[in-house]
Amino acid sequence: MTHAVETPDSSGARARMLGRLRASMPTAAAAPTQIDALDTRIDAHFDARRALANLTHSERLAQFQRMLEAAHADVTITTAQAWPAELAGRLAQAGVKRLLLDPSSAEGAALAAALPAEIAAKHYDAPIETWKSELFDTIDAGFTVARSGLAATGTLIVVPDAHAPRTVSLVPPLHVALVYANTLHADLHAAAKAERWRDGMPTNLVMISGPSKTSDIQQTTAYGAHGPRALWVIVIDDNSNDNADDSAAPQGDAR
Repeated sequence: MTHAVETPDSSGARARMLGRLRASMPTAAAAPTQIDALDTRIDAHFDARRALANLTHSERLAQFQRMLEAAHADVTITTAQAWPAELAGRLAQAGVKRLLLDPSSAEGAALAAALPAEIAAKHYDAPIETWKSELFDTIDAGFTVARSGLAATGTLIVVPDAHAPRTVSLVPPLHVALVYANTLHADLHAAAKAERWRDGMPTNLVMISGPSKTSDIQQTTAYGAHGPRALWVIVIDDNSNDNADDSAAPQGDAR
């Protein structure tokens, strides 16, 4: 066994280095007023450069759909009343037999109730170690509800939890995501500001802008190598009034 021997010179060098590091550390956390001032500067920077700031509700929704479809996602715009039956029918037509969803959410319960007999609703109610083979081999699709979306990039913001962990959106070959049109933000900064991420970030955020894809050295694109091969996005739009103001968008998980 080899033992490191510390010489007086090395000990003194280390002490000097640690002393310099301690001296350079701030003596106290930044004051709230300093943080607010920094936030104001950041907000002004993005507000001055935001290309989509003045889009109406309909235009923002169209931009969101356009960007998702450009990334090979399938986008359906429907209503809160119609979507469960419409989606259940599409899942049956696609040959889905086992669907992973969260029945404790209102949307998950509504979809489970609308499923035909040939589609079994599976719940994430056990540690993954106890049913990993079943999850990877038999689940055809996963259903999640996005917190919000970004119009600029066609991105879904999903906040996983114990009932719907990120596995639901990453493992099944088909990912079905539901998002409410009135939660769409112009861009990432607008979402962080409106939802007040500074007050407490979740432990995990999943941002999805299309199905999983990768390319080899010859730039040949393949889908499904690291996640779902297909992404269906169901947009619930019951808002007939155009609204271009991001500050009016619901915060957090408000519907």
